Amino acid sequence: MIAFLANALEIVLYAVIILILVRVVFSWVAPGSRNSITQIAYNLTEPILAPVMRWIPPTAGLDLSPLVVTLVASFVIAFLRGLAAAP
Repeated sequence: MIAFLANALEIVLYAVIILILVRVVFSWVAPGSRNSITQIAYNLTEPILAPVMRWIPPTAGLDLSPLVVTLVASFVIAFLRGLAAAP
């Protein structure tokens, strides 16, 4: 049961990382775009990124919150893989 929950959470975290990457790429390619994919990625990631943005303000115009959230999600995924592999 723990392995199933760990795998399910791992899939959710991978989806969050992908949405963050989509958001970042669209912010570089077409900033301020009203594309539906951009809006979906923004709406789904904003609740996750907003608290981090308040904690770590933009430095020299560069928002580091997607990097921080991606790193934390990667560490959690690594922890979950170890948890799922444990007997």
